[in-house]
Amino acid sequence: MTPQFYLDGVRQALAETDPGPLLAVADALDRAFQDGRSVFTFGNGASAALASHMATDIGKLTSLDLGTGPIVSGVKRLSIMSLNDNAAWMTALGNDIAYKDVFLEQLKNHLRPRDVVLAISGSGGSPNVLRALDYARALGATTLGFTGRQAKAGEMLERCDICVQAPATMMEQIEDLHVVYHHIVTRTLYERVKAAAAA
Repeated sequence: MTPQFYLDGVRQALAETDPGPLLAVADALDRAFQDGRSVFTFGNGASAALASHMATDIGKLTSLDLGTGPIVSGVKRLSIMSLNDNAAWMTALGNDIAYKDVFLEQLKNHLRPRDVVLAISGSGGSPNVLRALDYARALGATTLGFTGRQAKAGEMLERCDICVQAPATMMEQIEDLHVVYHHIVTRTLYERVKAAAAA
């Protein structure tokens, strides 16, 4: 495989990307922000890194009173966290219960009806991601997902209210696209929050 082949694949996938689901994810996150709901992101491997990246960027960019010090500003903030970021909790669950339940068991502590989960799985078939989505749906949360077009992607699609599906099958390219999608969603959400605050 040449660099040109790889780049051409990413360009083609970006050209084929439907912006509709990206806007729908931004809509769902905006509703969570407006309604005071919590958002939980999670995934494995590179998707875990992206889950942390998303929680960081979205949490920071939607906090319009950053840097104001220890005052009660009254400015609305979004409650968002990545379930990957507590290594002690994750490894305790993986060791003592089962790795397939490392996200599910955390959601049982934190998730409320009408909260939002954003699951990331390049394959769409990660058991721990799917089990967490099953629980979220049973509880009445909104389920969002990022996946690709690998063979198991349908398992995730059927569990998500809104799913962004990267038009690629190579895992590395799916992961590249997911980072771009995250930035599109995050900037869209930021611009909405900023505009609403200025109105």
